[in-house]
Amino acid sequence: MSTTLQRNTNRNRPSKSAGAKAKRTKVQRRRLVALGVDEATVALMNSTAVRTMLKYPKKVSDAHKG
Repeated sequence: MSTTLQRNTNRNRPSKSAGAKAKRTKVQRRRLVALGVDEATVALMNSTAVRTMLKYPKKVSDAHKG
């Protein structure tokens, strides 16, 4: 007789770690700076706003060309 955790592999997935999340947000912020957004502006943004801007990188780079 097996337990639920042995049968259902979806429940065995590793949980997301805080270190990995911090690394992802750091990389995303660097990508925005590379697209031309001011570094001070990116530092003030929250992670949701950063991800929203990265959905449309062409629009972001066109809007921040100077």
